[in-house]
Amino acid sequence: MSPDAGQAWFRLGTFLVLTSLVLLPFQPQNSAEFIVALLALIIGLLMLAIVAFIVRFSR
Repeated sequence: MSPDAGQAWFRLGTFLVLTSLVLLPFQPQNSAEFIVALLALIIGLLMLAIVAFIVRFSR
């Protein structure tokens, strides 16, 4: 993976995690918005884990 692509994916994952963490406490727990924010958090964390895994084992 090129360094620019890795940095872009890391920034996108960080953006998803931070925005979903900001929005999650303000959503009612039985609403669709809560589920969407929770899924965004999970996807962002998965993206960060995958990028970290690729960077770690590509060296």
